[in-house]
Amino acid sequence: MVERICWLILALIVHLPPFAAFFVPSLITKFYSVPADDPNFALLHHRAALFGVIALACLWAAFEPDVRKLSFVLAALSMVSFLAIYWGYGQPVTLKTIALADALGLPILAYVGWKAFSA
Repeated sequence: MVERICWLILALIVHLPPFAAFFVPSLITKFYSVPADDPNFALLHHRAALFGVIALACLWAAFEPDVRKLSFVLAALSMVSFLAIYWGYGQPVTLKTIALADALGLPILAYVGWKAFSA
């Protein structure tokens, strides 16, 4: 049960909010401080769609143990790569909230990864 709750946290709390920006593009400006007329807005809109893939993978993993390894890899690539890029670019203030969400999710990610690969 704890494992399922952890997957749901990763899906609904860590990855669903940025996915919402796919349907509500104004959230892109709120989350990333990028105005709608900026050419990078389109890239971030696509990024929101990719968060949907990760959210769905985590949601699927909550109920289907057979996909947990793949879902872990997808979520880990997303979260760890973002944090590495965030640190590499000098921790931009505009991305601090996103980095905090990913950093707080790392212990949960580590737990579900451990469970997925030790089962």
